[in-house]
Amino acid sequence: MEPISENKSPAIACHNLRTPYQSTLKRPILNGIDLKINHGEFVALLGLNGAGKSTLLRSLVGLVPVSQGEIQICGTTVQPKLVDEVRKNVGFLVQGGGLVDQLSCLDNVLCGCLGELNTWQSLWGFPKRDRRVAMQLLQKMGLQEQIYQKARQLSGGQRQRVAIARTLIQSPHILLADEPTTGLDVSGINQVMTSLQEMNRKGLTVVVVLHDLALAAQYAQRAIVLQEGQVWYDGDCQNMDSQFAKLQKLSLVPSVNAA
Repeated sequence: MEPISENKSPAIACHNLRTPYQSTLKRPILNGIDLKINHGEFVALLGLNGAGKSTLLRSLVGLVPVSQGEIQICGTTVQPKLVDEVRKNVGFLVQGGGLVDQLSCLDNVLCGCLGELNTWQSLWGFPKRDRRVAMQLLQKMGLQEQIYQKARQLSGGQRQRVAIARTLIQSPHILLADEPTTGLDVSGINQVMTSLQEMNRKGLTVVVVLHDLALAAQYAQRAIVLQEGQVWYDGDCQNMDSQFAKLQKLSLVPSVNAA
C-alpha cells in the first residue's frame, strides 16, 4: 500500500454499499451507504441499535460480505485477494478490547505483532525492538505502572487503553473503534476518548461508534448518523441534538438519548 504522504485517495470511501437482504429486518443491514472520510479526521458513527454501525465498521476490513457497491481504503479496493493488504493499514478496536486476561499488559500489546512474525520468530519470541515499542506505547497511554500486570487486574478504562496500544503497535493509518466506551465509568470513558483524541492529533484517522451525543460533540470533528442502513446525517457534531429532534418529530426515533 502507498505511503500515506503519497496517497491522495480518501482514507475511507464507500459507494452504494449494500449487504445481503435480511428477512428479519425486511431490508439489507447496509442499504446503500455512500460516504467519504479523509485522512486525519475524527468521525463519530451514531445511530440506533440495528442501524448498521458495527456492520459498517466490520465491512471496511472485509469481515462482513457485501452484495453490492465498493469500499476503498486509502485507494485500495476491499476484496478477498487484497484484504490482507487493507488490514495492514487499519487497526480495529473491538467491543470490550478483546484482551487475554492471563497475559500481562506488555504481552497483550505484543500480540498485535503476531501477524508480522515468521515461523522462527514466533518460536523464539518477540524481537527486542517490538518489546521496546510495546513498552513505549503503554507509557504513552499512562500505563507505565501496569506494564507487567495481568490484564484481569485492570480497570475497564485501563483495559481499553491496553487494547488501543495493541492496535497502534501495528502502525495503522486508520483506527476503527466499535463502542470503546461501553461498560466504562466516567473516568474510564474520559481516559479512552482522550487517548483516541491524542492519537488523532498526531495524524491517525479515527472512526468510532458511539451512543452518547455529548461524547461525539466533545471529541469528534464530524458525525455520521445511520438510520435503517443508510446515511441520514453527515456533518458537524455540534448539531446533533437538533438533528435527532428532527428524527423524533418524524417518528423515526423514540428518544434522542437512544443514539
